[in-house]
Amino acid sequence: MTLDRDTLMDALRQVKDPELSRDIVTLNMVKDLRSDGSVVSVTVELTTLASPLKDVIEKGVRSALAGAGASDVKLTFTAQTRGSTTPRTGPLAHVKNIIAVGAGKGGVGKSTIAVAIAIGLARTGARVGLMDGDIHGPSLPTMLGVKGAVPQVRGNKMTPLQVHGIHAITIGVVVEQDKALTWRGPMVTGAFKQLLIDNTEWPDLDYLIIDLPPGTGDIPITLCQILPLTGAVVVATPQQVALDDATRAIKMFQQLGVPVLGIVENMSYFVGPDGTEHDIFGRGGAERAAQNLKLPYLGAIPMFTELRINSDAGKPHANFEGNVTLRAALEGMVKTLAGQISVKNLSTVTPELNIS
Repeated sequence: MTLDRDTLMDALRQVKDPELSRDIVTLNMVKDLRSDGSVVSVTVELTTLASPLKDVIEKGVRSALAGAGASDVKLTFTAQTRGSTTPRTGPLAHVKNIIAVGAGKGGVGKSTIAVAIAIGLARTGARVGLMDGDIHGPSLPTMLGVKGAVPQVRGNKMTPLQVHGIHAITIGVVVEQDKALTWRGPMVTGAFKQLLIDNTEWPDLDYLIIDLPPGTGDIPITLCQILPLTGAVVVATPQQVALDDATRAIKMFQQLGVPVLGIVENMSYFVGPDGTEHDIFGRGGAERAAQNLKLPYLGAIPMFTELRINSDAGKPHANFEGNVTLRAALEGMVKTLAGQISVKNLSTVTPELNIS
């Protein structure tokens, strides 16, 4: 006897996305449900290609359908990166999620983390853009290996460079190489806006990652005012001096109405050639700060020689292909961030009403 569809749907209502705390039916994640006798075929659409909880959801679906009488479950996963439930209008309306990566001070590896986030999300199949907003000190030409590259221009719009599976733009490819930009505040913010919006033709994107200059100056404030950001990631190293400045950056985003998606602890510890771990900057400080500030902790990135070598060589994808510990740390950070973005975007989902 073929199992009743309503019975199967009721069973799936018991399966919750652990991050979103809502069932997968209410979240419209069940895209196809068919039964042939007691064999059930179901397609579940995840809320992000980088879902960190796919295995948990799979276990819940199989258990729920077995409880409803299914002798076999043919489960297929798809994914559709979601943006805000409130439609965005104006500049970059075709970009689902705009994520700022900031830091309270320089030297904490903010650009390294921004590149890793962009590359990591792209490796899951997402469409990703990366904008180098550090006008005075652009690092992306080196990290992405695009020094000397010239973007294509159509009309008055530049097409971002396609490199390492992402779309990237940086002022480092439109000004003389190694030139010091001695611009005052209004010129810097003007260049930032032109590079981000006026003179760059971004394609449709699931995520646009913006690497901000350090601190709480004009550019972060301008960005928060001109675009509806999905949220911000704050990068810090573990020592208290860095965390004090990171806290100021967090407060700035919060005062400007930008959700803080989490804190990353970069240079968390050093792994020696013999495998021993050394807490050079006092490991765990960012995690404790996240707990105190009631913010998500996105993970710790250790210090490895490979990370420096790959960044200097313009081969950021190699960080996901070599050292197992480094790869796991970067992928964990990316998946946790993707989950927080989903939580943010679906926090306003209207609950389903069952009236009897």
